[in-house]
Formats: sequence, C-alpha cells, structure tokens
Amino acid sequence: METNKFLWGGATAANQVEGAYQEGGRGLSNIDLLPFGEYRLSVAQGDMPYSDVPAGAYYPSHEAIDFYHTYKEDIRLLADVGMRAYRFSISWSRIYPTGLESKPNEEGLRFYESVIEELLKYNIEPIVTISHFDVPKGLMDAFESWKSREMVAMYEKYAMTLFERFKGKVKYWITFNEINMILHKPFTGAGISIKENENRDEVIYNAAHYEMVASALATKRLREVVPDAHIGAMLAAGDYYPYSSSPEDVREAQKANQETFFFLDVQSRGEYPRWALNKFQKSGIHIDITDEDKKLLKENTVDYISFSYYASRTSKADTTGVDTNTGNAAGGVVNPYLKRSEWGWMIDPLGLRIVMNSIWDRYQKPLFLVENGLGARDVLEEDDAIHDDYRIAYLKEHIDAIQTTMVEDGIPLLGFTMWSAIDLVSSSGGEMGKRYGLIYVDKDDNGEGTLRRIKKDSYHWFKEFLASSNI
Repeated sequence: METNKFLWGGATAANQVEGAYQEGGRGLSNIDLLPFGEYRLSVAQGDMPYSDVPAGAYYPSHEAIDFYHTYKEDIRLLADVGMRAYRFSISWSRIYPTGLESKPNEEGLRFYESVIEELLKYNIEPIVTISHFDVPKGLMDAFESWKSREMVAMYEKYAMTLFERFKGKVKYWITFNEINMILHKPFTGAGISIKENENRDEVIYNAAHYEMVASALATKRLREVVPDAHIGAMLAAGDYYPYSSSPEDVREAQKANQETFFFLDVQSRGEYPRWALNKFQKSGIHIDITDEDKKLLKENTVDYISFSYYASRTSKADTTGVDTNTGNAAGGVVNPYLKRSEWGWMIDPLGLRIVMNSIWDRYQKPLFLVENGLGARDVLEEDDAIHDDYRIAYLKEHIDAIQTTMVEDGIPLLGFTMWSAIDLVSSSGGEMGKRYGLIYVDKDDNGEGTLRRIKKDSYHWFKEFLASSNI
C-alpha cells in the first residue's frame, strides 16, 4: 500500500472529546461509567465493579470538551495549522445505543458523516478508529462484554454499518485502539470487570482472542465492501530495555516484549506465537480457539501497523530497592538514563527509532504513528498565551527521530498524528490538567470552565513546521 502524501496530523478519541453522552440517541458506554478520582484506577483495572462507585462521583466523559457541538470550530483550527490528517474514533453506542439493535441510530451516523465531510472540505484525511476503549453498556449487560463470543457478531454488524455508510470517504481504518491495553486495564480497554472466582489471565486472553477474531472479520468485510481502503492494527508500543546486562534482566525484557507483540503477531502474522500457546497449556488457561478462527486470522491479516509511542520501558528481574514509579500502565522500572515527564513517563526520542525498527523487522508492514505527545500542566497567562516550550521540544525530538528512521533506516511510515490535536480528558487519570493538545481548552479537573479554545505556542510552532516540511 502507498499514500501520495505523508499524513501529518492530530488524533483524539470520542470518549475523551465528544461529550453529549445522552444526546442524539446515544447510549452509555464503558468509559461513561469510569469516574474521576480515587476509584478510577480500580475500576479501570477491572478490580472494582463500576456499580460500587459511591453516588456523586464525577464522570468527565459526560461533557468532555463538547466536540459534539464544537466540531466545526475545532476542525477549522486543525485546518489552519495545516494538518493533512485527523485520527478520531466513532462512539459505538452513538451508532448502536445498546449494541443489540438490528438497525443503527441514524442521528449518530449523520453526526459522523458531518464530521467527515467537514474534514474533507479542508482536504484533511479522516482516519477512523472503530473502537477506541469503547463498549456499549448494553453489551456489557447482555454478554459481560468481550468475555463472550457473541461480541464478534455485534462488532461485525457495527463495523459493516460504518464501512457501508462511509465508503468512498474514509480510506484508513483501525480496528481497536491500543489492543494490548486489555492486559493492564481490562475495563478501560474492553469493558471487562474480573469477578472473584474468575481466572484473570483466562478471562483477559479469551477476550483478547475474540477481539482479534472480530478484527480479522472486520478486515475481511472491509475488503469486500471497499477494496481500495486500508485497515490496520494498533498497539501501545515502546520497547522494554533490560535494566542491566544481567541475563536475568535481559530475559525479563524479552518476555515483556513478547507479551507486547503478542497481539501484532496474531493480527499481522495470522497465528499465535508458540510461547503463548505453551504458556496457556502450562498454566491451564483454556482459550476458545476454533479451526474457523485460525483460518480467519491467517487469511485476514492487517494492511498496516499503527501504534502509539510516548515512552520506552525498562525491565528488571529483581525490583527490590528500584524505583518503579514510571506512571505507565505497562509497568517496568525507572530508567536512570532518561528524563521523566511530570507524570513519570520516560522521555526517550531514540526509543521511537528503536521501536520502529523492532516492529518493522518483525512484520515488514507499513507503520503509522498515530499517537505521540507530552502530557503536561500548561499555564494560561493573562494575555491568553500558553508558553509550552517543553511540548515543542518533545515533539521536535520525536519528529527528528521519525525522519532519521525513515531516511537512514529506510522504514516506511504512512504518517504521524500527534496526541493530541486539542486538549482532552486524560484516559489514565480522567483529568483535564494533564494536557496534550496544541489547542488549550478552558476546563479544569472538576469540570469547570468556559470550554474556550486558545492556541498554544506549540500550535504556532507546528504550523510553521508543516509549512516548511518537505515530506
């Protein structure tokens, strides 16, 4: 597959920007049930049922930044900066409010049709994520979400609705956002809570299997409906380094990397890696894999591999006395050679080159960096200025790494959509104070603010960069 132009752009997710959680016929989703504050992590990890959250909790996705009502203004700002692409997700429950309906919600389809048409008006390529941490509550109630094979047919119905409605308008699709996040935060990633009597690994890996089968089925259906469109997998990426040259640390990093690439092995190679099958057998984990599944996975691998990269990770066999406060859901230990963000994430531009090489060497499929950015506390000055030099430095160093990798290593990259185009609700903490955007949104962690949009210094820097870019 080839693209005529490098897709410079920005990215967001429906549950972090849209709001209007009960407007336009939309039903509830898993993230609508994820509170801000002390209970968020326990619910996200599947340890605490969302129904146990005390009354009065604040749910930031309910309003988010109100993109549902401001999308024309926001897209105009993206066009003004010179973006060529915008990656966004569609809210499943805006199309099928409970997930169980036989016919889609026309008002929801019209909303996304308007978003796509607005993008195309400015020659901005829409890149659509079908499911970005998004499961209708109705499917959670009926099937316990991705614990059930029934979800495959529900997802197929949903995906086919999108393909048929938006064919000719959307060329790039992504089946699941950061599919490996189900290992770390199963409720966030897949709407799954783990019961006391359940085998956590068995539940998670079976759910992951059903998601990968659904992804392969969607890939098959897209090729039938829109043969010239492209569909990709999406991974939360970042290589694990060994903490030292100790063989134990090297082995620990190797195992962690295998676990990360497990999903791409299936989605890009079309079969389960041997180590995983061996692990399941030795651990007594039963995975519901049928012969039909194996055939579907093998014959419907993805066209490209999209990934997020914020930080590298470091593994140590014995973590006694070592700082493990990395701020990253994927865990690991603090790398003493790297600086950290305000949230403890390792800042590692060279790590981006390393992970691009790792993915390419393993799969030889075009790559697409669809999330990369710096979460930081921005200060709005009295004159409406936001001097985010730290974000500019981060983006510049990572873009330099991209260009070096493409030129010196010859690795094909379809595009770069930064996280994020605009400030939004943080997925991990649910706060607004952890800001990623080029555009400031006047809203605080408690949901207070005018929602006014204000351009940051990084907005102006990126505009100048795009105007002078030769790729």
